[in-house]
Order: sequence, then structure tokens, then C-alpha cells
Amino acid sequence: MLMAKSGARLTRRELFGLGGLAAARVALPPSLAAVEMAVADASSVSGPENEGSVIKTLSTYMSEASARALPEEVAEKTKRHVLDTFAAMISGSELPPGRSAVAFAKDYGGKEVATVVSSKLLCGPIEAALTNAMLAHSDETDDSHPGSQSHPACAVIPAALAVGEQFGISGSHFLRAVSLGYDVGTRFTIIVGERYESETHRSTHSIAPLFGAAAAAGCAAGLQAGQMRVLLGYTAQQCSGLTSWRRDSEHVQKAFVFGGMNARSGVTSALLVHGGWTGVEDILTGTDNFFQAFEPAADPAGLVENLGERFEIMQANIKKWSVGSPIQAALDGIEILRTEHPFTPRDVQEVTVHLATDEANIVNNREIPGICLQHMVAVMLLDKTVTFRSTHDTARMKDPEVLRERAKVQLIKDDELQNLMPLRIAVVDIKLADGKRLTKRVDNVRGTAQNPMTREEVVAKAKDLITPVMGVARATKLVERVMNIESVKSIREMRPLLQHP
Repeated sequence: MLMAKSGARLTRRELFGLGGLAAARVALPPSLAAVEMAVADASSVSGPENEGSVIKTLSTYMSEASARALPEEVAEKTKRHVLDTFAAMISGSELPPGRSAVAFAKDYGGKEVATVVSSKLLCGPIEAALTNAMLAHSDETDDSHPGSQSHPACAVIPAALAVGEQFGISGSHFLRAVSLGYDVGTRFTIIVGERYESETHRSTHSIAPLFGAAAAAGCAAGLQAGQMRVLLGYTAQQCSGLTSWRRDSEHVQKAFVFGGMNARSGVTSALLVHGGWTGVEDILTGTDNFFQAFEPAADPAGLVENLGERFEIMQANIKKWSVGSPIQAALDGIEILRTEHPFTPRDVQEVTVHLATDEANIVNNREIPGICLQHMVAVMLLDKTVTFRSTHDTARMKDPEVLRERAKVQLIKDDELQNLMPLRIAVVDIKLADGKRLTKRVDNVRGTAQNPMTREEVVAKAKDLITPVMGVARATKLVERVMNIESVKSIREMRPLLQHP
């Protein structure tokens, strides 16, 4: 056998592979050849056991997360996202994606190990993770992470819960697993760039949450560093998802792409590796690695940048309004303008909303109330607020009163705002019947890292979502238990509060 410059032996198959790569490089444009050469060079010095390799640093960090205490502010933020997501699961159980998911769990539930939220069902951890993730993204209530263009919680938290129940982990361990999921998953799409979806038609919403779910599940399963490396390989092999979810008019496939399949696949990776399965130990470098397939220009070093110092859950948003993320700033703008200059719907002649081009495309005259900007602006004008119930009142989209207000709304795709992404900025301009114009630019939506909701606001939102399904007493107890989750000896103790009695 021949020797590589790192000292590792080259097999005959690897030698032929390198020969093929060299021949192919002759036909490549200079820019692509340079990228391929850089990847090949990196792989020759960056194996799993290399002290400075990304995979070694990342897998070691992941394996040590269960025993590493979170900073106080990170633990508090994580609890708020857990509560917000449990509330999304419970409220989502009464919507079509949630009902479909619970029906699936009932038919294909497997061994009775893990909780199906807002039901009386127990099933296998893979099925429970899929079902609860579908519940969490049954609507537009769950959190988001702008830098990674993803909704981490709807996959990460169901994965941590399902595997946590299987192994009976503590509340503190569960919190650490969730926080780890945000740290690992979001970095995968932060480093591919903000134009990744529009240029590749692959969905960032099924990459970041997938790796996040796998990391959280691996932490809950107590995987060691070597096992975490293999877990990342199995996770990469399951990585899929297209932006065609935007054409889903009933939110069912969207819930699967954002939540269900990511939680399912992440838990699958963790349980396979926990069961002794082996595989590729460094999917981040070497021949046919993850980034060669998904984004050759990405720098894998970004996966470990400031790990343990920059906690990505601190950059995640909790939605004030139960609507699609691009609509949040517009509703904030209308609320602020109405407070500063009170007006009635009859006073309004025209409403113009400027959004980044990509954001506008997501919410422009959609069939679903909660992701249709024109409809939600009309509801906001009439009701002076937006509730979970009004967000899901499909029949109201044909209400003559709503249609009259909707006709006043114009959405402008703004290239200047596009250049400021991932900041989700809205400029709201309201022309009144007396000729006066009211304008508000909203740079930081309520609930973002720059304008966070208080604990009291998060609790109020959660109770509003939980109470109609579970009742006041159970909602109150669930809030208290989550906000004191460090005292929970086994995450299984949460089950009575998450299920119907």
C-alpha cells in the first residue's frame, strides 16, 4: 500500500479514487478545481483522531454536554423555549397536522416507552419523536432561529424528550441536551450562507433541525465521543428536504419537513449508534463528505466556532404572534402605530408593507391564514390583535368584512431589505382617509434576541395555548414544572402533565 502525507495507508480503492479525482479536476473550471483541491488537502490532515480536527472537537463537546452545567441565563432561556414548544405541541394537537400525526402513532406506535403529547398514547421513541414534532409545527407557534433559517425547537425538543424518556434522564440532563441541539444543528446552516435555499432548492429547515435533533438525542442517550462521530455520519445520510414545502396548502407536509422527519431521523441515528452500529467516523472531511455534497464553499471550522461561549439558543426567537415569521414584524408595526396614533379600520385607506424579497414570497397571498400576510394584516386591523384562534379561522378568509380590509393591503418585495437578511425587517406604511400617513420600521420583532419577551410574556402565551386544551389547573402546573425542571429526577415525571388524564 502507498502512504498518504499524514502517514495513513492508502488502499487500492482509495488510490483509484484519487486518480479519478485528479482526472476529473482537469475538466473542472479553475474555481471548482480549487475548492475540490482544498477539500482533498483538508481531508489528508484532518482525521477523527487529529488533535485539531473539527470532528474531534465537535464530537468531544457533544459527548461532554450532559455533564456540563449551563450558564444561568442559558438555562433560563432554554426553559422558556421548552415551555413554548410544549404549548405549541398541545395547541397543535387540535389542528390537521397534529391529528394526522396522532392517528399515525395510534396505528404504528411500537413499544410503549415515550409520551405522545396531548393524548393518552405511549409508543416507541422514534414514533413519539415524529408525532410530537408534527404537533409542535402544526401551526406557526413554535420558535425560529434567524441565522440558520430554521425552526430548531419543533425537532430538537421532541427528540430529547423521546430518548430522554427511554433512558430516564434528569430534568437538568434534558435541558443540556436541548441546548446542545441548538448549538450543533444551527451551525450546520449558518455556515452554508443565507442564499442556500434559494440557490439549491434544498430546505435549511430540514438540515439544521435534523442535526440538532440528532445531537440532542445522542446527548440523551449518553453517547461517547466516538459514537457521536458515527451519529453525525448516520444523520448526514438521512439529510433531505426540498423547498417545495412552500406549496403545501394544508401545513401537513410542511410540519413533516420542519419537524417530524427531523426528529424521527435524529432519534434513529442516536438509537442505531447506541445499539452498536458502526460507520464513517468523519463525515465532515474526506472523500464524498457532507460539505462536498451540500456546500463545498462552506468552512467546516464554523461548526466549532465559539462552542461553549456562543450559545445559539440565545439567538433563537420566541414568537409573540402565532403566525409565520415574516409576518411578525408587520403585526408589531401596526400595533405600535395604533398605540401611538389610535385609528379604526374605517380610518384606514391603504396599508403598504415592505418585506425582504424572499420573505415576501413566503407569505404573499397564501391559502393558509397564519402564513398569509394580507389576511393577517386585515385581521389585525379589525380585531386590534391576533390570537391563536383567529390565526386558524380558515372560514374567515372568505368573510366580506375581512376581504374589504384585505383589499387595502399591498405587499412590496424590497431588495434593500433582502440585503439585510437574516434580519427580518418590515416597514409598515398606513395611509389614513384624512390624508395623514403613519410609518413604522420594525427592525427587531418582539421575541427576538434583540427585543426578547419577558418570562411573564412567555408564560402568558403558553397558558393561552394550553388552557383551551388542558384546562387552567393543568396549564398552571405544567408551567411551574417546566420553569423548575432542574428538580425533575426523571423526565418521565413530565408525562402526567403533558397528556390527557
